[in-house]
Amino acid sequence: MTEELARQCERAVHVITPEGRLLRAGRASLYAMDAVGWHRLAAFCSTPPLLWLVELVYRFVASHRRWLSRFFFSSESPC
Repeated sequence: MTEELARQCERAVHVITPEGRLLRAGRASLYAMDAVGWHRLAAFCSTPPLLWLVELVYRFVASHRRWLSRFFFSSESPC
């Protein structure tokens, strides 16, 4: 792993496919969804313009992950 790739991995998830393709961010997430069995949804979301929306949502979530984690995952456990 190069230093540049390590810096990029801090900002987005990366996947190297068996064919050697490097996928990152939304595309890597869609690849992972397909790999775990969400074939139809991953294929559907991989087509433009939905792919562009996936990338936008990924960027938003990645850049606001601290706030979102506090919002969705509180430290209080339900009774």
